[in-house]
Amino acid sequence: MAYQENGITLDGHQLVLRRYYFPFGAKRIGYDRIRQARVTKPSRLRIWGSDDFVHWYNFDARRPRKTTAIELDLGRRCKPVITPDDPDKVLAELREAGVTVDRGSAD
Repeated sequence: MAYQENGITLDGHQLVLRRYYFPFGAKRIGYDRIRQARVTKPSRLRIWGSDDFVHWYNFDARRPRKTTAIELDLGRRCKPVITPDDPDKVLAELREAGVTVDRGSAD
């Protein structure tokens, strides 16, 4: 495993978001499908789902305490957003896989 935590796994070929679909379904995203990963601020109001029907968060009960989110552009209207425990490690893995990373509002 390249990276694994409670709700997110990066295995060198794909990103797996557990608890993405209600109630327990996972979303699998091949690295080649990710156009860009952009660093943003997480929604403090949402531990699962969407505030605006554009950004979709997998379930993460600790999200209100986190300061960094990663928005994944898959070329569609709805963008998965993750809040990993170690965002720098996730971004490094994505960069290594050839995904463009925009540090956005992280700096």
